[in-house]
Amino acid sequence: MPHIRQKIAETLRFFRIFIIIPGYMLVSQNAQSAEVTLSPEGLWTTVDDHSGAPRARVRIYRQGESYFGRVEANLVPEEAEARCTSCKDERKDQPVVGMVILRDLKLEADGDGFGGGDILDPESGSVYRCALHLEGEGKRLNVRGYIGLSLFGRSQTWLRAE
Repeated sequence: MPHIRQKIAETLRFFRIFIIIPGYMLVSQNAQSAEVTLSPEGLWTTVDDHSGAPRARVRIYRQGESYFGRVEANLVPEEAEARCTSCKDERKDQPVVGMVILRDLKLEADGDGFGGGDILDPESGSVYRCALHLEGEGKRLNVRGYIGLSLFGRSQTWLRAE
């Protein structure tokens, strides 16, 4: 009987050292890497819906618990000095470069995306509700602007620039 108990103890020791500890380290490492890619903070390149050409660079930043996005550069030379002439709020007639177009987005309760804020289309001056979702290990950002339900809207994919 003591011989069997000793074998069981050795087996449990082996199991703990060679399976549980490395498994815990792997899960812990994956959780840490998920936290790094969870944030939309950084510089993003917007892409034209029709041509697929880069249009602008938008920096998403965090302020408190909310995320905002400011246009840092217009990549279309003939629109470099564009102003938001169609805007209806405090952004009316302001230069698009330097303008905050994403406002007050927050991490959703399920932790799977960001929402609750709005996005401005500087061409039309329209403001839409907005939702963001990171894809491709944080290298792509699905940006959805919509009215009412998310079903009634359109999406763009922005590419991480840094």
